[in-house]
Amino acid sequence: MLLKNKKIFFYFLIIIFFLLTTKVNSDSNNKISLINYLGSLQNFSASFLQNDGESLSEGRVYISKKRVRAEYLSPVKILIILDENKAMYYDYELDEDEFFNPKNTNAWFFYDIFRNPFFFEDGIIVVNNNELILEKKEVDEKDENYVIRVYFETNPLILRGIEIFIS
Repeated sequence: MLLKNKKIFFYFLIIIFFLLTTKVNSDSNNKISLINYLGSLQNFSASFLQNDGESLSEGRVYISKKRVRAEYLSPVKILIILDENKAMYYDYELDEDEFFNPKNTNAWFFYDIFRNPFFFEDGIIVVNNNELILEKKEVDEKDENYVIRVYFETNPLILRGIEIFIS
């Protein structure tokens, strides 16, 4: 009887191990696919809505190999251009521009999401119906916690949204 229970327990452990490693491999494959997809996007643009909890902004983002360009169209017309070492902010209404280091701002996340192939290396994958969510949690140099979620439709693989939470 004891030998039979040990065999059943052994088979049970093998099944559990197989199920767990299949999920880990599946998540790793999904993560690699998503990171490769983000890295393969060379030049593209997208419309966006930005909600900061108080107001809603609308615009377009253009991403090329070396730059990220965001044009806010409403409620205020603003242009932001980022590259690896410098950035520019231009307010059309006030006809004012400002140059700054993009790494000192939250806008830097967009450059990293699309141009840093290792950015999500330590991220996690969340599977939800026909959606894959690539998520990264971290603390920046100013001790601010942030969570970045990039949403993908799975069939076909399509980028659907980006959320950034900073606290």
